[in-house]
Amino acid sequence: MRRAFAGAIVAALVLGGVTLSAPPAASQATAPPVVAQAPGQRVTVEFWHGFTRPLGDILEGIAADFNNSQTRYRVNASYKGSYPETMVAAIAAFRAGNAPHIVQMFEVGTATMMAARGAIKPVHELFREAGIPFDPSIYLPAVRGYYSAPDGRMISMPFNSSTPITFYNKDAFRRAGLDPERPPQTWGELRAAAQRIRQTNAAPCSFTMAWPTWTNIENFSAIHDVPLATKMNGFEGLDTELLVNSDLHVRHLQTLMDMLREGTFKYGGRDSAGDALFPSGECAIIHGSSGLRARVVREARFQWGVTYLPYYDDVRGAPKNSIIGGASFWVMTSPRRTPEEYRAVAEFFKYISQPEIVAKWHMETGFVPITFPGMTLVQSLGYWQQNPGADIPFKQLTRSRPTRNTLGLRLGNMPEIRVVMYEEWERAFQGQQTAKQAMDNVVRRGNEILRRFERANR
Repeated sequence: MRRAFAGAIVAALVLGGVTLSAPPAASQATAPPVVAQAPGQRVTVEFWHGFTRPLGDILEGIAADFNNSQTRYRVNASYKGSYPETMVAAIAAFRAGNAPHIVQMFEVGTATMMAARGAIKPVHELFREAGIPFDPSIYLPAVRGYYSAPDGRMISMPFNSSTPITFYNKDAFRRAGLDPERPPQTWGELRAAAQRIRQTNAAPCSFTMAWPTWTNIENFSAIHDVPLATKMNGFEGLDTELLVNSDLHVRHLQTLMDMLREGTFKYGGRDSAGDALFPSGECAIIHGSSGLRARVVREARFQWGVTYLPYYDDVRGAPKNSIIGGASFWVMTSPRRTPEEYRAVAEFFKYISQPEIVAKWHMETGFVPITFPGMTLVQSLGYWQQNPGADIPFKQLTRSRPTRNTLGLRLGNMPEIRVVMYEEWERAFQGQQTAKQAMDNVVRRGNEILRRFERANR
């Protein structure tokens, strides 16, 4: 998802004065003329996404199936580059008065899209105006909450959602004298297992992580039911401030620094850079996206298993549910868009909400089944029984009722804040500052970013 690049794109094009405000009159004048629809001609919906192959092929196949299921509407799904590139293209098209009907947007772009008043049509409005029943309660709470306003009304359409989990090498565990059927559940157990793996040379590397800020700051906060930021992690207003310099956050960074020093932790780099360290057999344990499963299945030459992310067992109330990653579908506006076009979008969203589509997407890609009916269908087909561990992401997302700290994040320009987190952690790992100094710097610098976003979107 190249989130560092996304941060620069969002900052430069969305927040730095080029906001998703209504198109100027001159741009409206250059919009393509409305062509009268001939009898029997389908209403066409333009759908821009950021999936390369094979995910793009699967998604476009779902759109083709929708087209073949009826004769009134046609969804034209097309790849527009990476997530940030798709965002840039959608912004440019909107300002020209010719935005796509649907755009796929990564989850850290949620606050930016929600602040784009007039550029998007909330999903709850879409269904109400189209007269099509829509029940948000079928979605997993952790998914529904991420893409909803504080009052519970859904703003965008969930589709491809993932959550971070623990993958571990069962062969390495056996070589270390560890029980391969009893993976570590707490940070104490993980560190003890990592030390044993190093002592016995069971693997070149004991433990690593991919997407470090997502797995070990954002989800770490949710699992321990501590706030990442004020205002319900940004859900309740733009005037939010980071809180990641708490005693628990500092303690966790110190644990990682100590493990790095003792040789039981390897920092694999930013974003997805650490992914390759597990399927290659180099690291015996990794925190990574549940979507890593497909790559592990394809590349790993050893027995492996999955389990929940670990927690500190002396933190009251832990563990709670994790939070999601991935993307959702946003409905964009355009000066000459017709009610029938919006209805076509609603019909497509209704189609992809069916249990059969949700189950198909989960089983073919490894993303989470995001609705309860879809999950029930997956179970009835025996998929989870035939693929042990494939249900862990679902169980982790639903193991508690979401709290104010576990609904997700709604922070403006979050990709840029993630870069700050990387920079400060890396300085701490290199011995240039203490854990406390690192997290204090994250808060100070991150709050400056939040204030810029607030000023641009008042």
